[in-house]
Amino acid sequence: MSPELILTVIAAYSALLFLVVWITSRNADNESYFIGNKSSKWYIVAYGMIGASLSGVTFMSVPGAVATTQFSYMQVVFGYLIGYSVIAMVLMPVYYKMNLTSIYTYLETRFGNASYKTGSFFFILSRTIGASFRIYIVINALQTFVFDAMGIPFIVTVAVFMVLILLYTYKGGVKTIVWTDTLQTTFMLITVIFSVIFISDHLGIGLGDLLGKVMSSDLSKMYVDDTLSPNYFWKNFLGGAFIAIAMTGLDQEMMQKNLSCKNIGEAKKNMFTFSIVLVVVNFLFLVLGAVLVFYATQNNMVIDPKHTDNLFPDIALNHLGPFIGLLFLIGLISAAYPSADGALTALTTAFCFDFLRLNKKPDITEQELKRTRHWVHLSFAIILLLMIVLFRVINDDAVIRNLFKVAGYTYGPLLGLFAFGFLTKLNIRDKWVPVVCVISPAIAYFINENAPLWWDGYKFGFEMLIVNGCITFAGLALISVRKNQSVSNL
Repeated sequence: MSPELILTVIAAYSALLFLVVWITSRNADNESYFIGNKSSKWYIVAYGMIGASLSGVTFMSVPGAVATTQFSYMQVVFGYLIGYSVIAMVLMPVYYKMNLTSIYTYLETRFGNASYKTGSFFFILSRTIGASFRIYIVINALQTFVFDAMGIPFIVTVAVFMVLILLYTYKGGVKTIVWTDTLQTTFMLITVIFSVIFISDHLGIGLGDLLGKVMSSDLSKMYVDDTLSPNYFWKNFLGGAFIAIAMTGLDQEMMQKNLSCKNIGEAKKNMFTFSIVLVVVNFLFLVLGAVLVFYATQNNMVIDPKHTDNLFPDIALNHLGPFIGLLFLIGLISAAYPSADGALTALTTAFCFDFLRLNKKPDITEQELKRTRHWVHLSFAIILLLMIVLFRVINDDAVIRNLFKVAGYTYGPLLGLFAFGFLTKLNIRDKWVPVVCVISPAIAYFINENAPLWWDGYKFGFEMLIVNGCITFAGLALISVRKNQSVSNL
């Protein structure tokens, strides 16, 4: 593929994206930015959330991981169904009843200002690190496989990418993102489907026979019964349920889109539809992974078990011809945009509402609010850019992934805080909440690192989030006081 062709396709995709932005952001105001004027169609939100959930990490990692962990990831995906049901039936009704824009306002109502600020801070920390990592994975792949050959410096690639994100999110916010997510979801799915079709043709196997071969092979193994394995069924299943609750239901970015629906009834339909479709889409990604392994085996390609993320881009860009190569690039860009646009909007919302308290300033004008929002939006874009460049400077996959794991640990305090609020009638000594929420992830990390020594080789997997939340819950119990019965227990 020529550099000119690649840049032309990327420019054409970006132009299409900006056309959608122009159509959806006309007459947008601050309410459009924060909650989409409460007018988003539930089925559009549900479809678009697929792209937001399937980041660039998923786009490359889930198919590649099939080479080493088979279809065991489906155990996590099935757990998602439980988690999304809890979100729809327990969390979202409260968010809608309280008419929230920032979901962390619940913590202020339930416990106090310190809990409120702590919850929002942990979200901002989690999303900043997590979004930076997800964007880095995609941009680094584009840089390695495309832009290095053109002589374009990494920082230029990142800067251009972030400027594009800024241009199409600064005005419309959630109102725009709901629609751009649908575009990005569509291109991601087209890429996966056409990749399977083309590889099937290269292997000389019909699609029906190929699916049969996938399901009859060892690669399709889902259930893991080894209790010491990080992929043990109950670890993954329960971990998946709580990942969904914490990283969707307690995450401002994901909930902000749900809160843009007209009412709780439509929001529930969105969540249930999204959860079912997500199962199908994740299964499709795993099928693609198995097909990639078949192709690599037939062509005597060596799969590095430590770098399975490279399997999909390597085959798509170097083996399947220019059409699939270009589709892969578009799919990869489509996977990157939701990691950045939704994060920027949610981070801006959390900071404006939870720290600047702009919604509590009755004298602030619409124009002043808009100007402040723009500056916060720009600041977070610069922070993300610097984080991505920092990852590139570190240039150590193990270190970078450990930083990403740190972001995962910071969801534990959010899980513990909300669980304590919903499951108990106790108040807490609010000023001590930040201390508990800082100590809890540190204890969880210490347990995780020493578990193999303490418990005969036991390795924590996704269930560490549950442990982290339980430690936070226990810490909050230690600083609790009996709740005044006159205070409503939301």
